[in-house]
Amino acid sequence: NYNSPGQVVISGEPAGVELAMQLAKEAGAKRCLPLPVSGAFHSPLMAPAAAGLAEVLESVTMNDPAVPVVANVNGEPVTSAAAAKTLLIEQLTAPVQWVRVMLRLVEMFPTATFIEMGTGNVLSGLARRITPQLRVMTCGTAAEIDSLINLVQSTASINDSN
Repeated sequence: NYNSPGQVVISGEPAGVELAMQLAKEAGAKRCLPLPVSGAFHSPLMAPAAAGLAEVLESVTMNDPAVPVVANVNGEPVTSAAAAKTLLIEQLTAPVQWVRVMLRLVEMFPTATFIEMGTGNVLSGLARRITPQLRVMTCGTAAEIDSLINLVQSTASINDSN
């Protein structure tokens, strides 16, 4: 996964990941650490799951998105349900292109405030590394939810007066 400039996550067989970490350290990587995950997500090792996901998605009716969704497979906006289904299958085996996603979103919405929903701030931190001028906020605690509500209300109030 291409998380930010200077941060790449590799996925694969445990022995291969260990070897890659060793080689990265020898090549000068500042930090290498194994992530506590239950599978080799976003790698070719997930290919066996693709057929099952494709079968399930075939049985599901999806509408075209009302707003473009930027796909983590390629960083491009998706505007059709058919493309979304294809990309959902591809994302099982393809690396996450978070840098491309963030650059595209900033291109599409240059004045937006990006909100990370849920606990933590990993994605906000990565987003700031990619685009330092980006406005981001996290929303996972009661205080952060209150801040978001206040931001939305003040923005609505400003827009109503214009």
